[in-house]
Amino acid sequence: MASVAPVIQTTLPDLNLVNRGKVRDVYAVDKDRLLIVATDRISAFDCILPTPIERKGEVLTALSRFWFSRLGHIVPNHLIATDIDEMPEAVRRYKNALAGRSMLVAHTDVFPVECVVRGYLAGSGWKDYQRSAEVCGHQLPAGLRESEQLAKPIFTPATKAQTGHDENISEQQMAGIVGDEATEFLRETSLRLYQEASEYARQRGIIIADTKFEFGRDRQGRIILIDEVLTPDSSRFWPARDYQVGKSQASFDKQYVRDYLEGLDWNKQPPAPPLPPEVAQAATARYLEAYELLVGQKL
Repeated sequence: MASVAPVIQTTLPDLNLVNRGKVRDVYAVDKDRLLIVATDRISAFDCILPTPIERKGEVLTALSRFWFSRLGHIVPNHLIATDIDEMPEAVRRYKNALAGRSMLVAHTDVFPVECVVRGYLAGSGWKDYQRSAEVCGHQLPAGLRESEQLAKPIFTPATKAQTGHDENISEQQMAGIVGDEATEFLRETSLRLYQEASEYARQRGIIIADTKFEFGRDRQGRIILIDEVLTPDSSRFWPARDYQVGKSQASFDKQYVRDYLEGLDWNKQPPAPPLPPEVAQAATARYLEAYELLVGQKL
C-alpha cells in the first residue's frame, strides 16, 4: 500500500479540480461524486511547507476509512470507496498516483462550521480559558491546568476560514448560521462520535484531546459526516503513556513540526523553510505509529 514517492500535488486532466487545499486536492467526478486526494503536503502557521511528509496522505485516508466504518452506526457518512479499482475509469487511469490516498465520496452541501469537541484543555481552548475561564461560551471551573481532562467533553464550534485561522464561536452564533435544529443535531452527534472514539482510542494507548468534525447535507436531505475524521491532522492525539497534567503534551500530530519551526529565525510568513530529512522522517514515523496503535496493524 506504500506510495512510490511522496505526492505533493496531483494533476488529473480528465477531472475538474474543485479545490486545492492545504493538504487535499478535490476533483469533481460527476454531479453526485467527488474524489478527495490526500497529498503528503503539510502546513504549519497557515503556510504550506516545501517538504512533504512521506505516507502522510495514506495515513489520513486509511484512518478516515477505519473511523467511518467503526462509527457508521452513529451517523451515515459520505464515503463510497477507497479502492481505486472500484472507482470510475477516469480515476482508475491514475491509479499509480492515487492508490492508498484517495476517497470517492458523495457530494454534499457542506455546513460552513467546524464541529469541534474538546475533552481536554489545550490549544486555543487553553488560551481562551486563561483569558476568561470560558471556552466558546462554556464557563469552566477555576483552577484548571493546561492539558487537564474536562469533567465532560464540550462542543465548541468554529467558523470555517478560507484563509487564516478558524474562529471559535458560541452555539448561539452557530445557530444563527445553520439554524437551531441543525445545531442541536450536529452538537449531539459530534459529542457521541467523540465519546465513542475517545474511549476506544484510550484503550489503544492514545488520548484524543480534541477533534473537529465536518458535516454536509446529501441529495436525500440527510445530515452526514464528511471530510476526514479523527486523524492526526483533524485531532490532537497524545500518547497516553506520557500524559502529564500541567504542561503541553507530546503528540502524534504535526505539533512536532511546529515545535521545530518555532526554534528557527522565521517570521511565519510565506515562503516557509524546508524541513531537514530527519524532521520529516520523524513526522512520518509519528503518523504511522498513530495509525498502527489505533487500527492494530501496520499500514
